[in-house]
Amino acid sequence: MKIEILVDENAADLKISVTCKQLTPDVEKILAALRMMNHQLTAKKENEIYLLDTSQIIYIESVDRKCFVYTAHETYESDFRLYELEQQLVEYGFFRVSKSFLIHLKKIKSLKADINRKIRITMSNGEQIIASRQYADELKKRLGVK
Repeated sequence: MKIEILVDENAADLKISVTCKQLTPDVEKILAALRMMNHQLTAKKENEIYLLDTSQIIYIESVDRKCFVYTAHETYESDFRLYELEQQLVEYGFFRVSKSFLIHLKKIKSLKADINRKIRITMSNGEQIIASRQYADELKKRLGVK
């Protein structure tokens, strides 16, 4: 792989060009990472690739080494691992609440104390997610809740 950077003082906007023999999973990951800079996440549904605005995403779940992205009405699959999505989305208001869930803090509807210092989170779409003890205190801190 070659990386070429051209600095042009007269350039009106940032332009990124990718030249490849074929669209491989590695190239798709590079493109997805670039889209994240524009607040978009690449996800698949029924053999089609969608560009999702991060503001549409309610939560992300990891099941059997696959990540599923949930919006208000649809479910998509991402090629990224949960820890990769966490790194990319943390600056857009996402927070890891357990080993397998990453939630959008702006999409929280309510919180309820649960057994063993866990927190039951109700999301804007009605789904309930349990924040494990490991993440519960930091979640409360991030939300300004005591």
